[in-house]
Amino acid sequence: MADIKAIILDVDGVIIGEKIGFNSPHPHIDVINKLKEIKGKGIDVSLCTAKPYFAIQKVIEDAGLNNLHITDGGSVVINPIDNIIECKHILDKEQSKTVLKMCIENNIYVEFYTVDNYFIQKNQECDITKQHIHILQKNPIIIDDLVKESSNQEITKIMPIALKETDKERVNDLYKQLDVNLSFNWSIHPVALPLQFGIVTATGISKKQGLVAISESSNILLDNILGVGDSTSDWNFIELCGYASAMENASPELKELVKSKGESNYCIGGHVDNNGIIEALDYFVK
Repeated sequence: MADIKAIILDVDGVIIGEKIGFNSPHPHIDVINKLKEIKGKGIDVSLCTAKPYFAIQKVIEDAGLNNLHITDGGSVVINPIDNIIECKHILDKEQSKTVLKMCIENNIYVEFYTVDNYFIQKNQECDITKQHIHILQKNPIIIDDLVKESSNQEITKIMPIALKETDKERVNDLYKQLDVNLSFNWSIHPVALPLQFGIVTATGISKKQGLVAISESSNILLDNILGVGDSTSDWNFIELCGYASAMENASPELKELVKSKGESNYCIGGHVDNNGIIEALDYFVK
């Protein structure tokens, strides 16, 4: 029997899918009840996402997940129920300005985030803004000059948004020309394809560091943690966990990687749009 004391769940593609009204923008009630049941057994369930905490706060409250969660791609580890910020990693102001200026000058839609809010430039407001409001469940703060405003804020994440895969390559090429020392990764959201969401965080910060922070804070060994994801990038944190699961809708690469944990330490769950996370959780938690 699996000796699991905590679970780290990626959000989009794992508990939130693309069926609006069914499992988007919030998980299905059956999934919420399963998370609540597991928490009731004394197992911490931490959500792990590139989104800010306010985008997942309803899930946390509905399921009673009164523990730490990994948000903003690892930049903020927070328990919003008790208003506890375990750690937050602030981007250097000058480097933030450099990234934001590059995006604005090259017509790349971009947002920056603080712990409690996100900001966009007025002349970039468009359909992308509307899509992201659905995903984040909060309106942005709209300002005239994003670069100028960045000096007044503690930025936890910058998010350039590419229109599709080929545009992502353009953003990557432009970013590589910058003299900055920041972490840069990409993610997607099921309801926003083909949009590609860039995640710029402080140097060395990712979901992996968020997992380590939770392990150390809770005194739960990584070997006793189950990690669940749907994209190859989720291996960043799942690799450290003793137990692993990938969704049916996960990338083939991630499915192969979780198998490396050994036969009794991994499973492939069902599809997110069939509440497949319940199958994965039932496999490990009896």
